[in-house]
Amino acid sequence: MARDFDLLVVGDANPDVVLSGAPRGLAYGQREQLVSGGDLVLGGSGAITACGAARLGLRTAFAGRVGDDAAGRFVLNAMAERGVDVSHCVLGPRPTAMTVVLADGPDRAILTSPGCLPDLTVDDVPRGLARHVHVSSYFLQPALAAGLPGFLAGERRVGATTSLDTNDDPAGAWDGLGDVLGEVDVFLPNAAEAVHIARSVAARLTHSAGPPPAGPSAATGPSVSAGPSAGAGASGTGQEGVEAAAARLGALGPAVVVKNGGDGALAWERGRLVRAPAVPVEPVDTVGAGDSFNAGFLAARLRGMSLPECLRVAVTCGSLSTQAAGGTAAQPTWKQL
Repeated sequence: MARDFDLLVVGDANPDVVLSGAPRGLAYGQREQLVSGGDLVLGGSGAITACGAARLGLRTAFAGRVGDDAAGRFVLNAMAERGVDVSHCVLGPRPTAMTVVLADGPDRAILTSPGCLPDLTVDDVPRGLARHVHVSSYFLQPALAAGLPGFLAGERRVGATTSLDTNDDPAGAWDGLGDVLGEVDVFLPNAAEAVHIARSVAARLTHSAGPPPAGPSAATGPSVSAGPSAGAGASGTGQEGVEAAAARLGALGPAVVVKNGGDGALAWERGRLVRAPAVPVEPVDTVGAGDSFNAGFLAARLRGMSLPECLRVAVTCGSLSTQAAGGTAAQPTWKQL
């Protein structure tokens, strides 16, 4: 079936105000504190992923909601300038989401006003538009999440492949993913998200149907490296570890591709574990690196590349994106990659 686009990204888009050198403690009482830098950039996991994919040569469309306001116009113009089709983005009466990122070296705090994000539903999203459908920021868009299993199942029935990056859960519950993961071809969490979600899914399965799928032993196939000195592991995520989390989530159906910071990334698909090392760079700004990783993985997969190759492309895209402020300024082209 011929499709108008290679990729449809469904999710969040908002301006990011990124303040560099932010203090760890904020001084209330109307005291003014100075920081080393500030940038107004395109934000939102969905928007950054869409821009990264377009930069890599994919015919990319974005579907989401923004307000009919200056922030919404900024977002739509920024995506359109980067080659993303925004004709399926809904302008609603509630204001565009806004995010302030307080960056302290590689670490950051994120403050988001969700605005119109909770209003997005699957009824706002076109059907049959692209070869692949990617959904971002599951927990920020509860109305979308409620209809997502049925929507993704319908897209798969007409030949599209699907992916999901939940991003963080501000409520810390990590709930409701058991049904949707069965309709996802590629799941793209970071290490902490993978562990949290695997524990939540395991608890749900234990409560409803006995013991959860096996941990590391579920990865019965060979473990291979997508490069030398892979170094992926469970450091900082507890005894369960990212490998066990990936295997447990993969048992629900998707290929599980885990961003693991300085340890690179790993992927679990049909019992096969693949690792890729981090690319050594001195980051300027890590905002959106995971979204650029997503774009790289999806672009490589849609080109028919192998799992180790897709993982190497993804890690490189994520690393290169940290070389400028904001999530989109340093995203590479395929030639640069």
